[in-house]
Amino acid sequence: MTVSEIAKKANSAALLLAHLSTDIKNQVLEEMANALEANCDVILSANEKDLQFANKEGIAKPLIARLTLNENKVRGMAQGIRSVVALPDPIGVRQSAMEIDDGLTVYRVSCPIGVIGAIFESRPDAVPQISSLCLKSGNAVILKGGREAQNSNKVIVGLLTDAIKKVDGVPEAAVQMIETRSEVADMLKEEKYINLVVPRGSNDFVKYIQENTRIPVLGHSEGICHNYIDKEADLSKALRIALDSKLQYPAACNAMENLLVHREVASKVIPQLVEKFQEKGVLLVGCDETCEIATQLSPASENEWDEEYNDLKLAIKIVGDLEEAISFINKHGSGHTDTIITENGETAEEFMNGVSSASVMWNASTRFADGFRYGLGAEIGISTNKTHARGPVGLEGLVIYNYRVYGKGQTVSDYSGENARSFTHKPL
Repeated sequence: MTVSEIAKKANSAALLLAHLSTDIKNQVLEEMANALEANCDVILSANEKDLQFANKEGIAKPLIARLTLNENKVRGMAQGIRSVVALPDPIGVRQSAMEIDDGLTVYRVSCPIGVIGAIFESRPDAVPQISSLCLKSGNAVILKGGREAQNSNKVIVGLLTDAIKKVDGVPEAAVQMIETRSEVADMLKEEKYINLVVPRGSNDFVKYIQENTRIPVLGHSEGICHNYIDKEADLSKALRIALDSKLQYPAACNAMENLLVHREVASKVIPQLVEKFQEKGVLLVGCDETCEIATQLSPASENEWDEEYNDLKLAIKIVGDLEEAISFINKHGSGHTDTIITENGETAEEFMNGVSSASVMWNASTRFADGFRYGLGAEIGISTNKTHARGPVGLEGLVIYNYRVYGKGQTVSDYSGENARSFTHKPL
């Protein structure tokens, strides 16, 4: 089947999905979760083939970490789908109502976007996340995973589509997959049938997608995330948060890459942090001041402040005040997630108002920036855009709205000319 045919089928499916009841959608999602749990061994067997291929091809360690599945991760996939079941249906919600005149009313009502093209690397667990969110929000989806996860993705998509077939009235083409790079190029030409493309990958990859399609793109660029330890930080708290931000899962896009420390506490906290990080095998680089405190560190080059490592590497910078920290983050960050560690609430608010990122935090690990942890059920991606949807994109980011006008025979000519009626424009 050609990509054009896949896109047409998805478009037809989306028209049906838009009108499914909440109960039917939830029934399909339960079937999907059950299918993953019942076929854990099949999924892990396919994943083992992908891991063998990835190691043979010399795929980078962070990508292999994202690729690797186990029983807990498969159970987590099913749990993620069930968390979407528990969320309110985002479709058909009246967002606003206005009386234009007596007997003439306009409502703004949420509706699906239509067909979503989702392109991602390495993570097979993204398949059920994206598919469940799209189905619950009434959208059809065309998935494209990385070649290193091809076996895992095929098996998971097959299980999801088998689950769809078990529920009457749900179009099988709600979830489809393409496999090759040439098919991605073809998909990007299908602006007639695909309404939104969501790429998850490197900054260069997202830019390539944006530059090669007329379809709107919900961009998830790199995650260059910061911790800033303020002069009024609780240092034991700072230690825990910084270690978690970097070490809990270094391959994640919300892991810390740059650590900023206020000059007044640098000599107290940096030696402790360096010791803890080096115990865990983290390669550390720092600014000149940092290297004077921790002489075993190598100086950071200018471009290292702008790198997403996704690995056990961290750059440390000493700053003189809050203003310098905010300025540094807005210059070198990617607009993803940044946190301040301080006991001063006013300082925290100034930081959160000043840092231009999708998620800003106070005394919390950057690793909390996640759709499931935010209570969104799951996420289709994390957007660093400033339009439509931002941060972890869950159900709300997959709906748009239309205006519905209810009248009783009124015409615009009634409101024009010498004896024109007046609009009431009364919010309801």
